[in-house]
Amino acid sequence: MIINLISGPRNISTALMYSFAQHSKIKVVDEPFYAHYLIHTGLDHPGREETIASMSADAAEVLKEIHALEKAHEIVFLKNMAHHHEGLEWSYLNNMRNVFLIRDPKQLIASFAQVIPNPTIQDIGLKHEVELLDYLIENGTNPPVVIDSNDILKDPSDGLSSLCGQLGISFEKQMLSWKNGAIPEDGVWAKYWYKNVHNSTGFAKQKTSERPLPTHCEGLYEESLPFYEKLRKLTNPL
Repeated sequence: MIINLISGPRNISTALMYSFAQHSKIKVVDEPFYAHYLIHTGLDHPGREETIASMSADAAEVLKEIHALEKAHEIVFLKNMAHHHEGLEWSYLNNMRNVFLIRDPKQLIASFAQVIPNPTIQDIGLKHEVELLDYLIENGTNPPVVIDSNDILKDPSDGLSSLCGQLGISFEKQMLSWKNGAIPEDGVWAKYWYKNVHNSTGFAKQKTSERPLPTHCEGLYEESLPFYEKLRKLTNPL
């Protein structure tokens, strides 16, 4: 079984990866299409060359590696950014259990702008999430699950238990916490993006989550809000 987490950046996607990594039957994979995405778009992200050198940028080769892991492990959990699916042929998603993770774009953009100062709709993933969700509703064999990160943070135990139930897997209490620091599955880009998770031992709302939206990002917020609202209406109760 492959669980494909489809998220925007600066969400709790990395915390969820750390959580699922604690499960006794799950092997996690960190952003397997990142190198493909960087080459496809030409974007200059922190650690771009390191990332490209560290992993295959060939989508077919990446999928081959994922399916090899599926044979070796009962459950494989992919942490993916929604926009990393750009330039790929999406039919491989049809037989995965796809989970869409969303966050209020005001919080998302304010956080992302701390690393990429002038983010665009391309960077934050919400438009891509809507496109992917529409595709899967029409073509997928398994109903997608849509969750809001704030719903997980309100009650991690109930939220994770409910999510696992919707995915048809067991919930294990050790998923609620992890040791601080990195995990072996981290991508080489972790040093640029994962500081908060590395300093954590479980799910917690960050003190910086209420930082103000930069004035120059207000247009992006207005552009992204309809995509978030569409996704929010489709969230599964946790």
